[in-house]
Amino acid sequence: MSTMTQNNDLRNRIIFTIFILAIYRFGTFVPLPGIDPDQLKIMMEGNQKGLLGMFNVFAGGAVSRMAIFALGIMPYISSSIIVQLLTGVSDYFKNLKSQGTIGRQKITQITRYGTVLLATIQGYGLSVGLESSENLVINPGIFFKLTTVTTIVAGTIFLMWLGEQITQRGIGNGISLIIFSGIVAEIPRALVTTFELGRTGAISSTMIIFIFILLIATIMFIVFMERALRKILINYPKRQMGNKMYGGDSSHLPLKINTAGVIPAIFASAILLLPATLTNFNITENDNVSTFLSFFSQGQPLYMILYASGIIFFTFFYTSLVFNPDETAENLRKYGGFVPGIRPGESTARYIEEILTRLTTIGALYLTLVCLMPEFLIANYPIPFYLGGASVLIVVVVAIDTVTQIQTRLMSAQYEQLIKKTKFGR
Repeated sequence: MSTMTQNNDLRNRIIFTIFILAIYRFGTFVPLPGIDPDQLKIMMEGNQKGLLGMFNVFAGGAVSRMAIFALGIMPYISSSIIVQLLTGVSDYFKNLKSQGTIGRQKITQITRYGTVLLATIQGYGLSVGLESSENLVINPGIFFKLTTVTTIVAGTIFLMWLGEQITQRGIGNGISLIIFSGIVAEIPRALVTTFELGRTGAISSTMIIFIFILLIATIMFIVFMERALRKILINYPKRQMGNKMYGGDSSHLPLKINTAGVIPAIFASAILLLPATLTNFNITENDNVSTFLSFFSQGQPLYMILYASGIIFFTFFYTSLVFNPDETAENLRKYGGFVPGIRPGESTARYIEEILTRLTTIGALYLTLVCLMPEFLIANYPIPFYLGGASVLIVVVVAIDTVTQIQTRLMSAQYEQLIKKTKFGR
């Protein structure tokens, strides 16, 4: 009966997650009021490259349709970046983090306030940029700015709430799944566009075959690296209680090569997108702004350097947040565990930190390679952004994490039923 209840709970969680994602996809097709759709289509046809095209990927195509979710979840991600950076340098945020559940709730509240502030600023910049585009806004003026900012901020807050609902009542990380669903929903269109380019002769058939071979190889490489572990042997001493000996077992401390997951790629992309949101559609009227933003286009050295630097920085930064060698070593010491040949305590912490640093370096280089390698193809060929490295990385990693959570819940239900059948369970 318990197994059936667990399975029903898992099924309800999956159905709830799909329902929430369907609401999100519906919102990406609800347009902002006061926009001429014909002029929008003309404008977007000439702005698919560069930061605008990348922003459209993370918004699930909402930017090209200028929908109420045009900013997507990026203001929340940007706010999270700022708060997490402050957690590493500010004593106030360090104290909040050490306060447990109450501190985490306070940090979450501050992140939400930051999301509203960033969405308001970016929404106003978006409204000004839309008005600057000729014939795009039907009735420009203060009323259009007010309605646009209000709609954009409300859409972002609602999207943030949807992500939190998935995390609490569904399966997987809500924010990651929202980005995942937006990319996956647009991939069929990207494939059709690629084949259409091949039919018209814009891309040779050989190049299309090479692209898909590279895509499959990238997916296999991502799966291999995400599953790769470095196991540290942990021994536990034997203990005598009465006439019996207990303990003496050994286990492993698993360390992933990529502990940070897909977060560094998302954060680095968010940093590159943040400056451009204030001038999204006003890049043609100002030569200085146009020249500046041209350095951020795919294939440009500055873009590649900033993107790679951001990925490497956030890989080390986020790994330091989610894994603490000192805390791990202390827990091992409390329960009597030790690494063979290493003294418990500080020496164990240093040993784990050295291994973690080497693994994180490999993980950072792996993420940089996966994210930048397809960008050169996108820069030189009219390939859709949805086939880029960051998009593929997000899709594969989020899919792996979600499937892992489903398997964990299924195994938990089976173990619970098995324990109840034993004498101890009775």
